[in-house]
Amino acid sequence: MTDTPNTSRYAETIAAWQRDPEAFWAEAARGIDWVRPPDRIFDPSLGAYGQWFAGAELNTCYNALDRHVEAGRGEQNALIWDSPMTGRIEYYTYSALRDRTARVAGALAALGVQRGDRVVVYLPMIPEALITMLACARLGAIHSVVFGGFAAAELAKRIEDATPRVIVSASCGLEPGRVISYKPLLDAAIAFSAHKPQSTLILQRPQVTATLIAGRDHDFAEAEAAATPHAPVTVRATDPLYILYTSGTTGKPKGVVRDNGGHAVALHKTMSMLYGVQPGDVYWAASDVGWVVGHSYIVYAPLLAGCTTVMYEGKPVGTPDPGAFWRVCSQHGVRAMFTAPTALRAIRQQDPELLHYAKYDMSKLETQFLAGERCDPPTAIWAAEKMRIPVVDHYWQTETGWAITGNFKGLGLFPTKPGSGGRPSPGYDVQVLDDDGHVLPRGQAGNLSVRLPLPPGCAPTLWQNEEGFRTSYISDFPGWYRTGDAGTIDEDGDVWVMGRTDDIINVAGHRLSTGAMEEVLASHKDVAECAVVGAKDELKGQVPLGLVVLKNGVSRPHDEVVKELVALVRDRIGPVAAFREARVVLRLPKTRSGKILRGSIRRIADGEATVAPATIDDPAILDEIGVALAGRRG
Repeated sequence: MTDTPNTSRYAETIAAWQRDPEAFWAEAARGIDWVRPPDRIFDPSLGAYGQWFAGAELNTCYNALDRHVEAGRGEQNALIWDSPMTGRIEYYTYSALRDRTARVAGALAALGVQRGDRVVVYLPMIPEALITMLACARLGAIHSVVFGGFAAAELAKRIEDATPRVIVSASCGLEPGRVISYKPLLDAAIAFSAHKPQSTLILQRPQVTATLIAGRDHDFAEAEAAATPHAPVTVRATDPLYILYTSGTTGKPKGVVRDNGGHAVALHKTMSMLYGVQPGDVYWAASDVGWVVGHSYIVYAPLLAGCTTVMYEGKPVGTPDPGAFWRVCSQHGVRAMFTAPTALRAIRQQDPELLHYAKYDMSKLETQFLAGERCDPPTAIWAAEKMRIPVVDHYWQTETGWAITGNFKGLGLFPTKPGSGGRPSPGYDVQVLDDDGHVLPRGQAGNLSVRLPLPPGCAPTLWQNEEGFRTSYISDFPGWYRTGDAGTIDEDGDVWVMGRTDDIINVAGHRLSTGAMEEVLASHKDVAECAVVGAKDELKGQVPLGLVVLKNGVSRPHDEVVKELVALVRDRIGPVAAFREARVVLRLPKTRSGKILRGSIRRIADGEATVAPATIDDPAILDEIGVALAGRRG
């Protein structure tokens, strides 16, 4: 993994962007079909920090579907839906996907949806989720996807903020061993919300038939069949394409806005530059459309680039085994795959020798990309050694919509460093700032920040809350976007993300990274995954507390493993870390996207009241953690 020959064109590409950012993005914009080209590539007078492609007009759905059909590639597969939950695989050509999308757009238009209206999408991982998103884009409407199965109270908050004319949902979602009925959750959310949608479209799945409310609820399939196909509606490049809600510190979700023009240009550019794929290649982001990765790399980027995108309704393990991902890659000829580190850790726990990988023809898979949280070096090294392909961790956020840092398959990979997020993408001037906003020298830890303006594709604002955008991201360090992450940049320019700034703990006056400690724990031969948080301590203020999940088959006494972990941290980081306490647990609390809920672990450790976040995968895990941490010294 670390011996990739340094033949990358990264340096010359970054230099070209630095010399003339507007010329760089003007060239990238040629990959998009415009109804009207931009008056200006960048207008600094607009919004909180400026906006890209002011004056331009386009339609994102046309760029994702129609233009490929018109170019003679209508019979190429655009979408492969692979659902081990139902045992079904469906293929949609570009022509077929365009035709269904146009009809669903017509169905939404028949319910009164127009340019600028909002549509909340509350669907599982089924083709209709992608089709509905594209149908909204076709109409110039603004979609807001909420993860299927989200709690009613949290869904209600998003309905109130987005004020949708229509909500599109399904009768149910499927999880291993259970069926989740969506309609009761949706009905409760609408009852909670002060804003009431005019209509809903409900897709009836075979597993559950939802009860429809006359006058408000409409059958999705019937509405689609009766609809007149709708043509693409021209919008401004600076008009919103979607709103995606992310957690806010106040408890009110923040509606991250994505515009049409910059989004299309940036995502189209990344497919060749970052992921190294071309039109006709099969690309798979093993994520969910409820998260930003699903928006960017299941729905929009692959289709903008003319690739075949894979949508997967299943899990990395258990549907049916730890070889599920490799079966999908082999069967569909995936060239580049993107998933979260937690998925690889789950596979590693159940199949540490990656024996299932060897069962399949993996010759077409060239690169494994990771994001969502920092990948611990042991997992990255394990994956690269077992898969025998480059494993690329890259770093980005809901707010940015694409990678802040990475390694660039389309430019020729430079040598990778396990644990690093790679080097800044063209468009991102990444620096480390101290708490007063001064740029720190290479190697020093501080606040990872990006010099304004942010590149195309990044959020220009929050939905109806520009002041909240300024407060959350750009007021702390004037002239900079504050990522909220802590890290360092080494002498080669590689960026090391060590976690959120609130994951830097203060132990007796020493600022220590819990991420660095997690890296040490993860290197232990018996540890499958881990989390370290700063827990209250009367003497030192805070002390690190580790939770570890052991690999399958480890039968040694837990006390013995914990002693080794404490010694390992003392040896690798030093006594200053004050790492003396670790607990073995069966599983860690995570969001549905796989991020570990470290804040919830810390609150339980500190004896604070803990409410299960709306994003949690299984609320019962918090009770298990409470039992595991009972009686801890503090």
